[in-house]
Amino acid sequence: MLVLILKLLLALLALTVLVYAALYFLAPAKIADTAMSLERMRAKLERSEMDITADGRNWHLVYLEGGSADAPPLLLLHGIGADKDNWTKVAASGLTRHYRVYAVDLPGFGESDKPADARYRIGDQVARVAEIAKKLGLSRFHLAGNSMGGWISAAYAIAHPEQVQSLWLLNPAGVMSAEPSEMMKLMAAGMPLPLFARSEQDFGRLLQFVMQKPPFIPAPVRAVLARRQIANFRLNEMIFEEIREKSGALDDSLAALTPPLATPTLIVWGDRDRVLHPSGAAILGRLLPKAKTVMLPGIGHLPMLEAPGRATADYLAFRATLP
Repeated sequence: MLVLILKLLLALLALTVLVYAALYFLAPAKIADTAMSLERMRAKLERSEMDITADGRNWHLVYLEGGSADAPPLLLLHGIGADKDNWTKVAASGLTRHYRVYAVDLPGFGESDKPADARYRIGDQVARVAEIAKKLGLSRFHLAGNSMGGWISAAYAIAHPEQVQSLWLLNPAGVMSAEPSEMMKLMAAGMPLPLFARSEQDFGRLLQFVMQKPPFIPAPVRAVLARRQIANFRLNEMIFEEIREKSGALDDSLAALTPPLATPTLIVWGDRDRVLHPSGAAILGRLLPKAKTVMLPGIGHLPMLEAPGRATADYLAFRATLP
């Protein structure tokens, strides 16, 4: 009897391995979706959808939300070419234990609508974020963003200072008076932009460029993420050029304010950022009188993915200092 049970267990184990192997090679999208769902569950985030109307267009948007409904709201904005799942690791590190978290796929990215004929300048996205906040019922909230999302967040606080209780800017874009970064030097030399991928090889180089400490990504998930990047390559390049040529400069906008923007702000920057030069942190610190700056040693452009525990701890400590 014992031998029979052992044989049945071994057969079940072999069947499980066979099914997983079949999924691994034949249905990597299923593996990727499962891995993403597990990460969201760990972060206590759920996928939701909304429709907004902005700039005369109807937008269907996808976002993640989690945490107590009575907790202070925190809206998270991703960078260019990225999506809402860039925030799941910091959410799992403690954000959803303390705040009502919303991580949005901005128009043009992730699972949200991405029409090629729309405009994607920083001001355009600020107007859409205003509609997103209204749809979520947020009149006073805390706002955070990485890279392009950091620029949008700061621009939103300039446009709507009465709504934004605090800012969390992680390697924000838009500081044009910063020293040239490695990416800017490559662009000046006529080299391809290293932020987007045309092939799976490009995607591997992209991960190495934006992060000093890339997290482990299972091969099926990596392959699916690469395909999504490749599918959005032309739109991402178009949005990048539109923002660069038609959005002005964040540091100029802040310098023109009288009085200066008084929103309490945590500026976080990885000192190994190859995309945006870390000198931007000191510039923003001078322009924002209520700013605290944290420089993360050995971290690149995406602190919330490379060092989620440290990023969350720094943010919780910052929030504890607010009235």
